[in-house]
Amino acid sequence: MDLERLRKDLEFDEGIKHEVYLDHLGYKTMGVGHLIKQGEPEYELEVGEAVSEERVAQCFDQDIKIVIDDCEKLYSNFFGFQEEVQLIIANMMFNLGYPRLSKFKKMKEAVDNEDWEEAAAQMRDSKWHTQVRNRAERLCIRMELLAVPF
Repeated sequence: MDLERLRKDLEFDEGIKHEVYLDHLGYKTMGVGHLIKQGEPEYELEVGEAVSEERVAQCFDQDIKIVIDDCEKLYSNFFGFQEEVQLIIANMMFNLGYPRLSKFKKMKEAVDNEDWEEAAAQMRDSKWHTQVRNRAERLCIRMELLAVPF
């Protein structure tokens, strides 16, 4: 998988902030959508306090590793899929996390069957699609394009 492309996609979709901020649910976050957990050095920082580029990069690297591991856990054939499928699923995993993406059972079945149109339809038929409409729609279109013969 082209990890540099995944990084660029995620930076575009998530944004990147070198400070502590609150996500849409009110949780302390930093960098590229990194949820700050108790025990991390940034946990005690106030919203707006700076976080170094090195620390943002370190957390982003860790988060991507977790995402890839979770993708392999959810899809035993994850690295057998074409790269575009891997990138789409990894983007969704980064955004949703394993517990929520694992509930997309009909999408998973469609992906396992390489039915890209049905996978996109299942992606659209979700609360996630209404919550992050632009990002979700871009990923749906990318999934649908996999069904187009070239």
